[in-house]
Order: sequence, then C-alpha cells, then structure tokens
Amino acid sequence: MKLRRDVFQAIADPTRRTIISLVALQAMTPGAIAEEFDFSRQTISKHIQILTECEILRQEQTGREIHYHLNPEKLKAIADFIEPYRKTWDERFDTLEAIMKNQPKRT
Repeated sequence: MKLRRDVFQAIADPTRRTIISLVALQAMTPGAIAEEFDFSRQTISKHIQILTECEILRQEQTGREIHYHLNPEKLKAIADFIEPYRKTWDERFDTLEAIMKNQPKRT
C-alpha cells in the first residue's frame, strides 16, 4: 500500500517551502533549484518529488529539460482551509489589543 502525502505534509518542511517560493517566481529546472541550496541534488530531488506527488508543483518537459511550475490551485486549497482560523485569530488579537489599550500605564 502506497502512502499518499498531502499538501500539509509537503509545506511542513522549510526546504520545500523555499522551493515553492523559488518556483512561484519562475519555472525552474531541478538543477537550478538545487543550486539554491547547500544540499545534494538527490536531497533536493526528493523534496521536488514530494511537492510533485502532492501536486503543488507540476512538471513540463521541453526536449531534454524538465521545468517545474507552481500549481496555484493547491496553494489556494491551503489558504481556503486556513481562512476561518485566520479570522478567529484576527478577532482575538483585536480583543487583546483593545484590552491592552485600556490598561493604565505602569510607572
């Protein structure tokens, strides 16, 4: 049985988040991505594989070169999941700020 990774597992790793940020700016080859890190190409390839399995990255082959592109729909799914929590935390921080503004200053 093959375990299927999800997008939250993929973005949990800081290296993969950096790869997402790089590819968000422009499509990149695996070699170009690997040049941005002090890890082996094999390590970066594994990270790219995970991002591809989760469909955060998609690959496009042009001749002998593979370019990775960001799949913004997968990131939108993450944002949609987080949105209700963001609203809750915004409200809580607004409440905390209001309470703190009403506190007398300590001398």
